[in-house]
Amino acid sequence: MAPKPKYSRFQQPRKTTSSSSSTILTSLLIFTFVVLILLALGILSIPTTSSSDRVSKPNDLTHIARNSLHTSTSEDDDDDGNGEQWTEVVSWEPRTFIYHNFLTKAECEHLINIAKPNMQKSSVVDSTTGKSKDSRVRTSTGTFLDRGLDKIVRNIEKRIADYTFIPVEHGKALQVLHYEVGQKYEPHYDYFFDEFNTKYGGQRIATVLMYLSDVEEGGETVFPAAKGNISSVPWWNELSECGKKGLSIKPKRGDALLFWSMKPDATADPSSLHGSCPVIKGDKWSCTRWLGINEHKNTTG
Repeated sequence: MAPKPKYSRFQQPRKTTSSSSSTILTSLLIFTFVVLILLALGILSIPTTSSSDRVSKPNDLTHIARNSLHTSTSEDDDDDGNGEQWTEVVSWEPRTFIYHNFLTKAECEHLINIAKPNMQKSSVVDSTTGKSKDSRVRTSTGTFLDRGLDKIVRNIEKRIADYTFIPVEHGKALQVLHYEVGQKYEPHYDYFFDEFNTKYGGQRIATVLMYLSDVEEGGETVFPAAKGNISSVPWWNELSECGKKGLSIKPKRGDALLFWSMKPDATADPSSLHGSCPVIKGDKWSCTRWLGINEHKNTTG
């Protein structure tokens, strides 16, 4: 009987090694082929680094840039007069974002039209009694729209909830405001310092301010306590004297400004101090939605 072949325990058959190498080589070739196809189709891109690409630091406002492709024009507007929707990070102190073209032209006009018959002198809330009172710090006119008033209002309320991840029921009724030449709202906080005003929906944590019209001059939303190099914003030279007193946003019809009055740790954010600069030319229409920690039980204002 012929002796069985002997193999060292450290030696593997050459056939097995050759088979494994062929499998690995084939896999690499297939992977390379797939990557090349994805690159050719534009599905996959290779990240590049240039001198202009950098990670923006907190409170560094130089990263804000206006992209002409994102600017709504008569050519790229759809039938409703609404351009491309996109979100722009404006600041981290306070946490502030612009949702461009949040509302359509038709939605803006609808809110203005249903509010006009009920406009009254705007008031502020008395921190002692919790009641509304007249004040020189707020000289606009305004009115509240009942929650769920009609289909368009319901759609807007739902859109705000989807954007902020805060339930519809936690929002105060929409308030439409009108500022004529010289009218303003001095810098103030949206969060409360008393117990009276937290009775219905708890502490306010965020605000969505929607611009229903363009303003020829003035009327900016200004954050005097914002942190950062505020003069680096691209629209600095377009601001009024009031607007240059802080981080300012110019009203643009359809845009929505979201800012948080409270920090992620649930403490009040002093940098959320904000106001509405006086209108210098034209007029300003806006719509505000305050969002609270708890369900807002009063649906009419």
